[in-house]
Amino acid sequence: MVLKMQSIISFFEEYLSNFYIPKSWHVSNIFEIIILAVLIYEIIAWVKTTRAFALLKGITVLLIFWILAYLFNFTTILWIGGKIINIAIIALVVIFQPELRKVLEQLGQRKLFSRLLPFNEKKDRGERCTDKTVEELVKASFELGKTKTGALIVIEQEILLTEYEKTGIPIDAIVTSQLLINIFEHNTPLHDGAVIVRGDRVTSATCYLPLSDNMRISKELGTRHRAALGISEVTDTLTIIVSEETGKVSIAIAGELFRDIDSDYLKSKLTFLQKKTIDVQRYKLWKKGGK
Repeated sequence: MVLKMQSIISFFEEYLSNFYIPKSWHVSNIFEIIILAVLIYEIIAWVKTTRAFALLKGITVLLIFWILAYLFNFTTILWIGGKIINIAIIALVVIFQPELRKVLEQLGQRKLFSRLLPFNEKKDRGERCTDKTVEELVKASFELGKTKTGALIVIEQEILLTEYEKTGIPIDAIVTSQLLINIFEHNTPLHDGAVIVRGDRVTSATCYLPLSDNMRISKELGTRHRAALGISEVTDTLTIIVSEETGKVSIAIAGELFRDIDSDYLKSKLTFLQKKTIDVQRYKLWKKGGK
């Protein structure tokens, strides 16, 4: 055990000794450090806004397990790991392909650099949307409920919903209750599918969402509720559902469905969403009427 620890320490010491450390510092070295720091920060920030973050945590767990296997000399596990390492690298490229394509597209459009210059007033206040947007979302949800008009409103958080926006029709309009009511009105071109909201704007309508395959979902719930749960299982969104059969309003987040809520409850959750980055695990502990 001690010998294993010493070998690991010696490995890291040998690895670190290969780093080049200049004998004298120049202005170019300082700029180089700043550029690398910014790039590393942007990569970490990008990973946190994608599903890759959960995969990265899984890889970290596997790495810790690999170190423990090396310390305790689990030869079979080490042999299997050595055989699949090359396949695992290729698999990671395939798994992260959508995220890698997205970051290259953003780099080509220079969207990554816009985060370094946050002149948006809401960002300065740390808010995702205005109080007016919260009021409009609550008003629209319960107005739709009164007429038993089915609706599905997906509110984006940290994970971008670009791939789901592409399945719908671009809107790019300020969130208002009148707009949302008109979108979901029966027999209109945009009423079928989901609306995606980013900040204070409706980005697109008639979007297709992944359906949940959770077998515990009540059989009385239809496709709309199953789609809301599906998107909440793969992203950190909060989705508002208005039932076409009953007119009742529900919300879905982190794979959990909170049914038949009132306007005060919905407003409290949207206000919390407006002010903070929500940890989806905390939502799993919510009870109806709690905050």
